[in-house]
Amino acid sequence: MFNYEQLLEQAQSWNVFVYEEDTKGTTKGLYVDSHILIDKKMSMIEKSCILAEELGHHHTTFGNISNQNKLPNKKQELRAREWGYNLLFPLERLIEAQKEGIRNRFELAEYLNVTEQFLEDALKRYKEKYGLYKQVGKHTICFEPLGVIENFEEVMPK
Repeated sequence: MFNYEQLLEQAQSWNVFVYEEDTKGTTKGLYVDSHILIDKKMSMIEKSCILAEELGHHHTTFGNISNQNKLPNKKQELRAREWGYNLLFPLERLIEAQKEGIRNRFELAEYLNVTEQFLEDALKRYKEKYGLYKQVGKHTICFEPLGVIENFEEVMPK
């Protein structure tokens, strides 16, 4: 999928400007009016995960949502994170990972080029959204326990 350099190129194509600085404190990324600040102390994989979410803010949020005590702001934050999950970890990648012989979550995070925390957060969100499983073509993706089942025939959506 995307590595950090490719995400930077994608951001540029969307007229989003990305800056790396030492962001003292706990802030890893921040989006404001087509400008993204990324903490330069992170690894390239961490930067990719944070940049994907911040690009999600560019595409899905509006206004100042920094106060996460407000429900509409929480919803916008979740929407931006989900956008980032879909960018770096679309469900079809689980099917590819199984075909490649990936055996555990550590290997899966490495295969996807994301942090283990990003992977866990994405899987949690997918489970909240779809339930215990999701049909993707002729495959059933199970979120608990994590796995992919290949069906003999493609199941047609209702």
